Amino acid sequence: MNYWLVKFAPFRYSWQDVLRNGKFEIYSVRNAQARNNLKAMKMGDELLFYHSQEGNCIMGKMKVVEEAHQDKTTDDTRWLSVTFEPVESFKTPISLEKIKGN
Repeated sequence: MNYWLVKFAPFRYSWQDVLRNGKFEIYSVRNAQARNNLKAMKMGDELLFYHSQEGNCIMGKMKVVEEAHQDKTTDDTRWLSVTFEPVESFKTPISLEKIKGN
């Protein structure tokens, strides 16, 4: 099993949105290295969900429930999407400052 970090701006899609919807599909990724990481994710792999740009903290843990598939926002077959579902919310989010301090 592999472990990953997924970052998303909370004003676009927050941890609360993940919890409300019961899953999170990451799409519109147009960075080749990020795409390669999405392709490497396998069923059951675990991820930390990081609020970027605002908050800058890890909010909770997710797992892969659907491996890499065609990104629905493009017909270009190079770009992929992966679907996750929440596993655990952290009572206290882990701040970037705390991460850097360790």
